[in-house]
Amino acid sequence: MKKIKKIFSILITAILSITLIFMIFVVISSKASGGEPNFMGYQLKTVLSGSMEPTFMTGSIIAVKPVENAVNLKKDDIITFKESEDKLITHRIIDVNKTGDQTMYVTKGDNNNAKDSNPVIAQNVVAKYSGFTIPYVGYLLDYAKSKNGMALLLILPGLLLLAYSGITIFKAIKELDKGKGNDAQGTV
Repeated sequence: MKKIKKIFSILITAILSITLIFMIFVVISSKASGGEPNFMGYQLKTVLSGSMEPTFMTGSIIAVKPVENAVNLKKDDIITFKESEDKLITHRIIDVNKTGDQTMYVTKGDNNNAKDSNPVIAQNVVAKYSGFTIPYVGYLLDYAKSKNGMALLLILPGLLLLAYSGITIFKAIKELDKGKGNDAQGTV
């Protein structure tokens, strides 16, 4: 029974520590990149609409790889592109049109009935979907970007880790005191 408690204790400590480190990474990465967390060359984007369901559910995070040469993309690739200066969209390429030097992509959301109204020029392609999705974590990531979320998600795991460490230390001291009491009684 003591072995199970020890394994459980180590597991809880590891989970809290990893959560704290991950949240520190997300917050620092978000601030350093101007709002989008980066990990090993991939950007993490939050899915804000249902246009790509069931491929990505609303609230999921997806990993996209920034594109250096956007003219080599092909049909069925999922791309993130600038629709306007402050709006990014992630949709699937359904057709590629090349005329001379110009490459344009016809895109469509998997859940949409019609293709997007405007073709995407290659220069507006920001990234390509890498195939990595975590459902619903985007809600947490968006909350982490807010001031309240940043404070809560950095402080809470740290406080939980400290509290759990305090409880573990208190129990260890109690066990030591109990052991000393038994030793003193045995020597009479």
